[in-house]
Formats: sequence, C-alpha cells, structure tokens
Amino acid sequence: MQYAHKYDVTDFHGALLDIMGVMNQPQRDDILLSEAGVSLDQILFPLLVAIDRYGPVGVVELADGLGRDYTTVSRQVKRLEAQGLAQKKPGTKDRRVSEVTISTQGKALTMKIAEARMTLMNQIFKDWQEDDVGNLFRLVRKYADSIKGE
Repeated sequence: MQYAHKYDVTDFHGALLDIMGVMNQPQRDDILLSEAGVSLDQILFPLLVAIDRYGPVGVVELADGLGRDYTTVSRQVKRLEAQGLAQKKPGTKDRRVSEVTISTQGKALTMKIAEARMTLMNQIFKDWQEDDVGNLFRLVRKYADSIKGE
C-alpha cells in the first residue's frame, strides 16, 4: 500500500505513551473520585464509566474495549450489580448474550465524575488559547475515529 506522506511519528507516539501513562496512574483516579465526592473501588471505576459511555454493551465487547479478560470483567460487573450501579439484561439483538447497562444510581455517580473531570481538565487548559483547545479536541476525535476505522 502506497501513502502520499510518510510521517515520523516518533514524538507523537511518545506523547501518546506519556498521556496513557498519566491516565493509568491510580493516583489520578483517586484525585478524580475525591473531587467528585464518589466512593468507589478503583478497579470498578473505569468499568462503570465504560458501561455509561457504551452501554448497553455485551460483557465480551466491554472486556475487549478495556483490554481485560472476559471472566474478570464479568466478576466486576457482578460487583457493580450488587452495589446497584449496573444491571445485566438479555441482549436486544441476541437474547442469549447479556448486555450491561448503567442503573439510575450508577448514572448519578458518573455524572458527578464527569463534572469533576471537567473541573480538573479545565485547570490543565487554563493557560491555553481557546482555539488551541478546540483544535486539540477536534484533532484527537479525528485521530480516534481514524484508528477505530470510522
């Protein structure tokens, strides 16, 4: 396959690794949950947010999206169900496949988390030009769509 441009992606790849490294720090989740006033087991936090964003979603699809083992995610979903934060139901397309949705209580938590994320992210961008922030958001979305094949 021939491409019109051949870019040196070294710095871009390094920046992505830096971002993922920071995003994966447990302390960052603690700060976000604290800012939101939410008490939630840190291991369940990304799962709850993913269910809110992508649900209703099959457990296998959810596990794949999070890069986790299906059995692990299945156990964690049960924990979220026990806490009243999520619920499993037969799938809408295939009733043999369970889909996970967020509960009303879970949605209330993710809304608090989203508000806290907005506060913390806006602190990061406080010295940025508005056009730069808009361009960053637009280009990151474009990149995400491209790697997902959309």
